[in-house]
Formats: sequence, C-alpha cells, structure tokens
Amino acid sequence: MTHAAPSPRGEEIAAGLAEVERRITDACAAAGRSRSEITLIAVTKTYPASDVRLLAGLGVADVGENRDQEAAAKAAECADLALTWHFIGQLQTNKARSVVAYADLVHGVDRLRLAEALSREAVRAGREIGCLIQVSLDGLAGRGGALPADVPPLADALAALPGLSLRGVMGVAPLGEDPAPAFARLHGVAQAVQKDHQHANVISAGMSGDLPQAIANGATHLRVGTALLGRRKPFVR
Repeated sequence: MTHAAPSPRGEEIAAGLAEVERRITDACAAAGRSRSEITLIAVTKTYPASDVRLLAGLGVADVGENRDQEAAAKAAECADLALTWHFIGQLQTNKARSVVAYADLVHGVDRLRLAEALSREAVRAGREIGCLIQVSLDGLAGRGGALPADVPPLADALAALPGLSLRGVMGVAPLGEDPAPAFARLHGVAQAVQKDHQHANVISAGMSGDLPQAIANGATHLRVGTALLGRRKPFVR
C-alpha cells in the first residue's frame, strides 16, 4: 500500500507549525523554562475540519474555537480523533448546554451566572468541565473578563460548583499596548488564585503576535491561529 503524497495544504500547515515550535522553543530558552511546560492550542475558527485533521496528524492535540455553532459541528466531525477542545470566545449562558457537550476547557468564564449555567449543564450531561476565569487586563468592565479584584471571589464560587473544575485564568493583552505588563498582571492574578486553589495552575495567554512576552510571564497555554494556519479568509456560509 502506498502512502499519498502530502497535500499542499498539509505542507503549509507543517511549515507553520515548525515555525511556531521554533518561536516557542526560543522563548522558553530565553525565559529559562522548559518546552514541556507549554501547551499549544491551535485556534481553528473559520478553518475546515480537514485542517484539524492535518494538525492532529502532526501531533497537535489541543484545538480552540470561539463560535459555538462552528465548534459543535467541527467537534462532531472530528469525534474519532483524540483531541482536547477549548472554547475560547465570549460565551452566552444560553449556549452553555451546547458547549458542555464537546468542550473540555472553557476559557472565558467571567461571571458567576455563566459558571452556574455551565455547572447545571455539566451535571445534566454527567461531565466535568474545566474552567478558566477570564481576567480583564485593560481594567475596563464590560469588555469581557472579570476585574482583577473580582477574580478571587469568583474563583472561590466557581470551585464550589458541581460539574466544574477551576483550572486557572485566561487573558488577552490589550490592543496597541506592550503585552508584557498586561501578562505580568495576569500572572499576579494567577498567583493570587493559586494561593487558595493550588491545582488551578493554568495561565492561558499569548497568541500569534505575543508568544515570547506570554511565555516570559508564566503562560502555560498559548492560543495560536494565524501563525499556524495563515491569514483568515472572510467566513462565507
């Protein structure tokens, strides 16, 4: 039996992954960290399930999506693969049941009402869902993310809910600013949470443009789309 030659798209994704891995390795060396401390999440929004399969074939096991409708369909199409699915976008409470059906880790929990909705649906589905508290790094309420001072009490409340596991924190660096100070603030919030919840050791930070600054400030999970898969094309239904 002969193996099919790699497709042009497969070669493109393999080259993107190799370059991202080089950048992660270099950033870890500069920060005095081990590559084994970092989980790479491939953010595949607007890309087809065939790209997820190509990534899985290259050893990428963590996949991130931020639109429930697209994510649910893609997760179903790739159900035969051993993948960890991350929901990384803003989440409305009315989508909790759908997201709980496939997501292993929800990155954007920023309010108790959402945590309670996820808890109800996780219990109903007989699943345990990992949760990260999204921290606002620009200090502005209402743009996604809990204010840093509100994170420890939210962490305590979330940790007490059935069906959920508090895994850590998540943040997005403000646009147009040096990301390093923002990621340093996130690291400080993460340490405050870990004082009372020592297993909540995930720090989800860093995307294609700011990997080194995230790794230098303790990130454990990177959310990378463009650098792996190329510039997104407009989503056409």
